[in-house]
Amino acid sequence: MKPNHNLEAYFDFDNTVTEFDVVDDIIGRFSVDEGWRAAEAVWESGEIGSRECLERQFSRVRVTGQALEDYVRTIRIDPSFGPIVELLRGAGVSLAILSDSFTSIIRAILENNGVRGIEVYANEIRIEGDQPVLGFPYHQSICSTAGNCKTSHLFRRDRPAGTRKIYVGDGRSDICPARFCEILFAKGTLFEHYSAIRKDCIRFENLGTVHSHLKDLLS
Repeated sequence: MKPNHNLEAYFDFDNTVTEFDVVDDIIGRFSVDEGWRAAEAVWESGEIGSRECLERQFSRVRVTGQALEDYVRTIRIDPSFGPIVELLRGAGVSLAILSDSFTSIIRAILENNGVRGIEVYANEIRIEGDQPVLGFPYHQSICSTAGNCKTSHLFRRDRPAGTRKIYVGDGRSDICPARFCEILFAKGTLFEHYSAIRKDCIRFENLGTVHSHLKDLLS
């Protein structure tokens, strides 16, 4: 099928493709104490951005590479994500994941669930002994608080005039990029933000709803 140059799709990962927030669960499981909660609180208040929050929280995490790999292997994704990927690919619609999680973890989860070949724009993590070391390749000076400036990825590619963007997400980090997308699927904090100001915002609780709408859109 000829590529569809009029649409492209972007998905958040934690609590969107997965059914819960994997990064939060890693922090809660492997932190040496409850000190990570203080960073969460000041992030939620808006005093710090996601990069500083992650750095503070992961400074308290102790996990070996093998233990992290074993944990990641247990994670399942929303059962409708695979069919969405096949639907979009069949229609020639490009798909990318934008996340404040970590590329290696996202790719491992997707591959463990039989999904491959998706572009991922996220942060980086490596383990030295039992200490996580974080990297932020998409940190932007124009968005100094975000670990991964999701909005920047919407404008990185050359695309034909009139291309419409689909966005699927749930949280605070999705609010900015969602502004620039013509088709918005939202739940959680993202839906609370946009429900009153965007009447075209489509609410979802699981990706089955997204799959159904996309089938109608692409038919």
